[in-house]
Amino acid sequence: MTAIFKREFRSYFTSPVGYSVLAAFMFFSGLFLYVYCLYPGISSMYSVFQSMFMIVLFIIPIITMRLFSEDKKMKTDQILLTSPVSIPAIVLAKFLSALAILGLCLCSYIIEGLALSFFSHPDWSVIIGNVFGMALMGSAFIAIGIFVSSLTESVVVAAVISFAANMFISLFDAAASTISWEWLNEFVGAISFQQKYSNFALGIVSLSDVVFFLSAVFLFLFLTDRVIEKRRWA
Repeated sequence: MTAIFKREFRSYFTSPVGYSVLAAFMFFSGLFLYVYCLYPGISSMYSVFQSMFMIVLFIIPIITMRLFSEDKKMKTDQILLTSPVSIPAIVLAKFLSALAILGLCLCSYIIEGLALSFFSHPDWSVIIGNVFGMALMGSAFIAIGIFVSSLTESVVVAAVISFAANMFISLFDAAASTISWEWLNEFVGAISFQQKYSNFALGIVSLSDVVFFLSAVFLFLFLTDRVIEKRRWA
């Protein structure tokens, strides 16, 4: 498992993908920091985090698009499937490699918070809450992206479908709010990624929200495991 993790993590930096993702994340994060904090002289990074939400939705499919689809296209998946490593361990190693890239991106929030500390007094509970919340929500989106990647051998198709799925999940509650059925609004509120993340954005860490995102991660990693297991015996 460790060898697969190292292989996948290293592959991000033997191609332009890892550098491009980190550069894009830090560019937009720095841009929003200047626009919403440095230029107007405001210490709150809340608007930065809200603006970065869409950037993260776009970046995560790029991180996950090649994890299984490229192996399938290059026929190297047969090597993994016949290795002495269990399929859950393979799926988890690939998941952790993608999560590590997201973690590197989220470190920029801490750096920006430290930079703001020289000029003002930023609310660190909000900063830490957003980093933690984005890591959890990002983990769920990564799990979804890995599941999609396991279904196709085209990295482009995997990226497009993952992004579409992320957008649908993020806008699901907004679309449902236009319907006057109370039971539907309650159901959407219970499964809404954006509503769950909004608590972290305010610096509030709720155990139920943590469990929700971890459950989503487990569900889609389990589905990925089933897809790969079926391919092994096909």
